[in-house]
Amino acid sequence: MADFVLIHGAWHGAWCWKKLLPGLWAAGHRAFAVTLTGTGERAHQLSSDITLRTHVDDVAAIVEAEELQHAIVVGHSYGGMVITGLADRMPQRIARLVYLDAVVPLPGECWSSTHAAETQAQRRQAIAEAGRIPPPDPAIFGLTGEDAQWVARRQTPHPGGVYDDPLHFDAARVSALPRTFIDCHAPALPTIAVMRDRVRQQPGWQLEKIATGHDAMISAPEELLRLLLSMTSA
Repeated sequence: MADFVLIHGAWHGAWCWKKLLPGLWAAGHRAFAVTLTGTGERAHQLSSDITLRTHVDDVAAIVEAEELQHAIVVGHSYGGMVITGLADRMPQRIARLVYLDAVVPLPGECWSSTHAAETQAQRRQAIAEAGRIPPPDPAIFGLTGEDAQWVARRQTPHPGGVYDDPLHFDAARVSALPRTFIDCHAPALPTIAVMRDRVRQQPGWQLEKIATGHDAMISAPEELLRLLLSMTSA
């Protein structure tokens, strides 16, 4: 039996893992999907006080409360920032980091650091006006039909305080852990392009691909499940 901790990306919540969780449970594993403060069913907690540390605290609390010791921690998209912060704080509790088409930061980088200037300007303007980043059209995640409609209904604004919040961490401590990057490239999300190149230039990465869009847990749950299950015996 393995323990999985699943951390969603921006504008999502624990709800986005709905298609994946039953397969993990059926295989005999424990899986905990975390909803970060101010998102999903916790959207009523949205405030200007939410920082990246708040979200790392959210996940650390699950690890502590469930007494997890060798967890496979999966971070999707923005969730890559969160799992990196978690790994720096409690590396001894983590068996593997899985970056699902996710941000792979360098020490001192923010979520915003590698975004195009136009994206930065748009998001910073939204934060200045309302303190939050409104959700995009799910089509940019490669979703269509009922999946796109479902995500459009469930998305919530993302806390603005995390956008330019730098993550300071010990790179050697994090890179000492087994790390997998899952590249979801059909179609590829432009804001993750730097990360796809970065992991190919850094040593120590296990690289996997799924021919689907950014929200693989929704558009290709069976393939993602297969990859995650293969990690339990690695």
